[in-house]
Amino acid sequence: MKRLSIPAGLAVLVAALVMVFFLNSYYVYVLATVALVATVGVGLNVLLGLTGQISFGHVGFYAIGAYTVAILTSQAGWSFWPAWLAGALVATAAGVVLALPALRVKGPYLAMITIAFSFIVQHAIIEMDGLTGGQNGIMGIAAPVLGADWSIEQTVAVLALLTLAVSLLAYALLSRGTWGAAMRAVKDSETAAESVGLGPLVIKTVAFMVSAGLAGLAGGLFAPLAGFVTPDTFSFMQSILFVLVVIVGGAGSVIGPVIGAVILGVLPELLATLEAYRLLFFGGLLLVVLLVAPNGLIGLAKDLLALIRRGDRPVRGAAPATAGAPSFSNRPRRGLSLSGLSMTFGGVRAVSDLSMTVPPAAVTSLIGPNGAGKTTVLNMVSGFYPPTGGHFSLGDRRLSAGRAFRIARHGVARTYQTSQLFDTLSVADNVALAGCRGRLGNLLGARRFLSTAVRQRAEALLAFCGYQGDLDVPASQLPHVDRRLVEIARALATDPDALLLDEPAAGLSREDTDRLAGLLRAIADAGVAVMVVEHDMELVMKVSDQVVVLDTGRLLAAGKPEQVRADPAVRRAYLGEDLDQARPVAERPPRTGPEWLGVNNLVAGYGAEPVLHGISLKVRQGEMVALLGANGAGKSTLMRTLAGLHPAQAGGVHLDGQALDKMPAEAIVRQGLVLVPEGRQVFPELSVQDNIRLGAFLCPGDREARLEEMFERFPRLRERRHQRAGLLSGGEQQMLAVARGLMSKPRVLLLDEPSLGLAPKIIDELFAALDQLRRENMTIVLVDQMAALALSLADRAYVIEGGRVMAEGSARDIAASPELADAYLGAG
Repeated sequence: MKRLSIPAGLAVLVAALVMVFFLNSYYVYVLATVALVATVGVGLNVLLGLTGQISFGHVGFYAIGAYTVAILTSQAGWSFWPAWLAGALVATAAGVVLALPALRVKGPYLAMITIAFSFIVQHAIIEMDGLTGGQNGIMGIAAPVLGADWSIEQTVAVLALLTLAVSLLAYALLSRGTWGAAMRAVKDSETAAESVGLGPLVIKTVAFMVSAGLAGLAGGLFAPLAGFVTPDTFSFMQSILFVLVVIVGGAGSVIGPVIGAVILGVLPELLATLEAYRLLFFGGLLLVVLLVAPNGLIGLAKDLLALIRRGDRPVRGAAPATAGAPSFSNRPRRGLSLSGLSMTFGGVRAVSDLSMTVPPAAVTSLIGPNGAGKTTVLNMVSGFYPPTGGHFSLGDRRLSAGRAFRIARHGVARTYQTSQLFDTLSVADNVALAGCRGRLGNLLGARRFLSTAVRQRAEALLAFCGYQGDLDVPASQLPHVDRRLVEIARALATDPDALLLDEPAAGLSREDTDRLAGLLRAIADAGVAVMVVEHDMELVMKVSDQVVVLDTGRLLAAGKPEQVRADPAVRRAYLGEDLDQARPVAERPPRTGPEWLGVNNLVAGYGAEPVLHGISLKVRQGEMVALLGANGAGKSTLMRTLAGLHPAQAGGVHLDGQALDKMPAEAIVRQGLVLVPEGRQVFPELSVQDNIRLGAFLCPGDREARLEEMFERFPRLRERRHQRAGLLSGGEQQMLAVARGLMSKPRVLLLDEPSLGLAPKIIDELFAALDQLRRENMTIVLVDQMAALALSLADRAYVIEGGRVMAEGSARDIAASPELADAYLGAG
């Protein structure tokens, strides 16, 4: 297919050039106009199709190119050719000037800035009447001369067609080369792009510059074609037309803007008698395209072709795995050292005076309870957060002042909690692009990205990481485990000294986690300093040479895995134990009420691999049941599934005999199962009392009386009843979230991590209120990271590990069971 595209394109170009000399002047004018609009569309395609940035102001660059030619040829005595080049250069410079501030914002804000730019250009033309002629415009524009007998329309049409052909060729080279891959990577994930050494602002600015230059080039040809220019010629509607050309044809495809320009340029001529309905026609066409072919007509054609050819494409597997680490350069590697590192967000100190080392050829695990500051440390070391204090170094080189992409180029690689691959690139392209380490080469060149050495190294790295799938499949189609492997291979492609991994085992099965452990050891054995943030304590204890424990942003303990596991301070941080003065776990008689909430073999997850593997539990009326386990065990997923916020894949849930697993979330609340979610999730712009009132949305009767009851239960909220909820402290917001949940008259109240991030005094106050609810026979299911605190209130408890129930029993029995410590701190 690709072999036929160049001859076919040349044939279409030759046919169009021949038509220039056989059509009447009006249709030649239409043909030239279509070619110019297509050229602007090719420029916008660089911006929209490759980097994902949208501009509604490209008519401004079009006008700059046209007016530059008009002014220089009519007033300065220039000939057309240098004036045309000057128009393109001025438009390009304007693109750079606009891009630098505009590309620091995203989405609708970028669109608004570009719209403002188009209006500024149009009104500047009107106000600068001494130079631009104001509303009257400029006439007497010099035209290019090619053939002695050619009309102006024929000359401009030939130039427009040749310019379009060159633009399409340049776009094809750009999109298939290193720069094009980098632009797509920035569109998919700017964060991940920086972690492999790409500078998103530079890449987006270059795209904006190229796009503006092509618009100026087309505008420079429009001036002699029209014979005069006026401000009204460059209205905002023209910008909308340019964007429609790309969307209708297909953003990201080489030929898409041409098809869009033909449709939007020729059809209005065919429907000339319906001129008054032109906007209605364009709007209807856009709606149809977005509904039927959201990726444009070219995208629709590709999808249909893929359906026809499904299964015909040969699968190219990864290269065979080889012993050792053949993909790493043989060089001494530097370790990572942190000295007094601190990070403050407003008044919250997330990390405080942290000093530690990550030696080369070793695995260092950074662990700690929720909110300990682990991911914040990775974000600082990888350059995404500038530290508010201290510094970090790679060997003898201090890196704390660098941007993320510069730190990546110096030798710090990174993966993320949620895999951030470049989904529109293939597996091999993801790794090969990272191997360039930000060195993209010539704008239209592809040698670096597509070189044999880079591709072979990418394939060897994928094989080393255990990836066995298709190398040419888009990364968006990968299952979860393969996404993890490809992301690690992409990080290794930068040839790092230090590799930072944020929860690499999240969502993996035990078999896949064991393979991951072997991979991490192999990477460390190759000399890389590996730093892992992980909640799977079995993996941590198995793979680590050193374990560092954080608690509330401070270094709590460091040492060998077995030393850290036995450290009393670590047990206190993970289990909530005070050891000498622990809250007593009362011996309570078992509840004899009817089974109120039942869960049977519940399976749920976020991809192909489930997070919950056949969870079964029961809760009796008036009972408080604690669900305990380490981060990532599946507790919050279970709570969200019970509340109907996440679909179950198998199994059942019933409340007082009523099946809930097929109900939507609002119907489950109506049945009396109410979730107080992790992180409070209050409505920050509403007052405290309005937040509480919303809890009674489904049962508004006696709402005001119940509101006063909540204020009696939580006196702090009465004092702040008219205050915005977003201004409350964390503890007050948690009380507000509980009060809002109680307003729904729950038969079972689900509490997800109510103590998370709260000060000890506030925790005592909150749990006293929960103890009062228990005494009032409220049925409660409690998930909390402070195991000892939860057990001091609960009647019974379940220990969950890896999405499975590992132990169940009375609160006292679970407090004394070895399974509880194993779940939080790994097997001894």
